[in-house]
Amino acid sequence: MTQRIALVFPGQGSQSVGMMQSLYNQYETVRQTYAEANEVLGFDLWQMTAEGPAESLNETINTQPAMLTAGVAAYRALNETFAISPQLLAGHSLGEYTALVASGQLTFAEALRLARKRAECMQAAVPQGQGAMAAILGLEITHIRQVCEDISNANKEANQQVNQGANQGANQGANQGANQGANQGVWAANDNAPGQTVIAGHATAVAQACEALKQAGAKRALALPVSVPSHCPLMASAAEAMKSAFLMATWTPAKVPVVHNVDVAIHANTADIISALSKQLIAPVRWVETVQYFADEQIDLVVEVGPGKVLAGLNKRINKEMPAFCVHDQETLESLADLLK
Repeated sequence: MTQRIALVFPGQGSQSVGMMQSLYNQYETVRQTYAEANEVLGFDLWQMTAEGPAESLNETINTQPAMLTAGVAAYRALNETFAISPQLLAGHSLGEYTALVASGQLTFAEALRLARKRAECMQAAVPQGQGAMAAILGLEITHIRQVCEDISNANKEANQQVNQGANQGANQGANQGANQGANQGVWAANDNAPGQTVIAGHATAVAQACEALKQAGAKRALALPVSVPSHCPLMASAAEAMKSAFLMATWTPAKVPVVHNVDVAIHANTADIISALSKQLIAPVRWVETVQYFADEQIDLVVEVGPGKVLAGLNKRINKEMPAFCVHDQETLESLADLLK
């Protein structure tokens, strides 16, 4: 029986200065990948990746093309070493773009341009400091969704009262209410694993939700070091802008199917792919269901390809029966041979 493999690609948050160094040293295809990225982006991405500073690498506009490039480079090294034929592909958030390159649906250069555009659109959608994300640990997502909905509705109601006061001439009270952050929304953004959910929204509402969720029994509520509230309705303008960019891109049929974040489905039609990628910016990442989809498709091994080991860790929390392994350097790439049948 042929081993059934799914390859998954990490997104923003797994980056670090010095990532990919051993594979860069070992593989010409990795060096060529970075040379191609440098040409498309117009600056030395490898130097930033290898030397930093971390502040520059962690800027959304740089992180997204850096993670895409790292994922594609690692995939090329993997494919050159083992010639793996996966049954399914998926990527977490930005990692979905890497999966589309691995599937053959987008060229690397095309995906790089889209990733850079995506970062620009996301940063422009919400002013710096007004958005936030936080990881909620130890609480079920249904409870988290309810708390977020309650806070958003309460803030919306407060905003309506402020507006009514303003219309009645009570400007002082209206201004005070507005300054207290009324009409601030917060949503469950990433269903990463049982007991691990990321929320996103207006910074004030995210802070409110963190306190409410801790009182509701969450073990921890950790603010994430990001300025862009991904995968929530605040990214609506970014989603519209990206839809236009997707329509201008060149798409080809997939060699390997990609399971999309937004609906945990495979799409062959270009219009459906564009719709899924556009909605991805404003809708939750359904990673728990993605791993469950792998199980339903009798996947024997999940291999995370790219920096870090976040997705392999999530996989073990979602389905302990399905082996997961990460390939991010020369040592892990070589070790994969022991798992391949």
